[in-house]
Amino acid sequence: MRYVSFRRPDGTPSFGRLDGETIVELATDATPSLKAALTDGSLATLPDGASFAATDIVRLPVIPDPAKILCVGLNYAEHVKETGREQKAHPAIFVRYADSLVADGQPMVKPAVTDRFDYEGELAIVIGKAAHKVAAADAWSYVAGYAAFNDGSARDWQRHNIQFTPGKTFPGTGGFGPALVTPDEVGDLAALRVQTRLNGQMVQDQPVSDMIWDIPTVIEYVSAFTPLSPGDVIATGTPGGVGDKRNPPLYMKAGDKVEVTIGAVGTLTNRIIDEQ
Repeated sequence: MRYVSFRRPDGTPSFGRLDGETIVELATDATPSLKAALTDGSLATLPDGASFAATDIVRLPVIPDPAKILCVGLNYAEHVKETGREQKAHPAIFVRYADSLVADGQPMVKPAVTDRFDYEGELAIVIGKAAHKVAAADAWSYVAGYAAFNDGSARDWQRHNIQFTPGKTFPGTGGFGPALVTPDEVGDLAALRVQTRLNGQMVQDQPVSDMIWDIPTVIEYVSAFTPLSPGDVIATGTPGGVGDKRNPPLYMKAGDKVEVTIGAVGTLTNRIIDEQ
């Protein structure tokens, strides 16, 4: 299944199942959001409601209001190498805020205070049930599904000090979509490639299997220090090829089109606009 969050033509937020170019609404009074349906475990049993053409609604981020967005830094060896950093024994974890997210097809906003706005194509996972102190061997059962993510980064602000967060969570800088894709739709996740294109040029292309810390390891590590809730998001890290480490550097600017494709998970597409 593929699930999307959206605004109805009247502006009301809702969610539903994506069937080709049609969205079948699943929201009810008891479960008005995708996060609510994950929380009460009703997602697979909700009755079909109204249908909308995909062109008649406004997409929202897959989960518009996750309680936690945790991001894994330096999770591909090629990216570690290009940054010149030392590979550590544990994952680097930083956070984003919900207001930093934009949907598939919506613009990513280049902050006015930076000219070093960089792309980072990533695979995101969405947590499907409460997870705390989860063993890696059990981790897959906590994954509701996958989406593509673009961890848009203001590189200068990221490096003001040793913490990444200031450069990673400006409002409207992170793409998240196009849908929550359930594991049965994806098949062999490790065989998929994380591919990023900027204005049609392939700038990142590595298999998910190249992760240093795989998804079960990441879930075990993260859930050891913070309880996870349904709808929480983990962005699993970006491959090599980021714009900041190219010669000359390649940054996103207003008018650019950036696409993150991850096989059966789909393609996340965003245009870049300047902050107003």
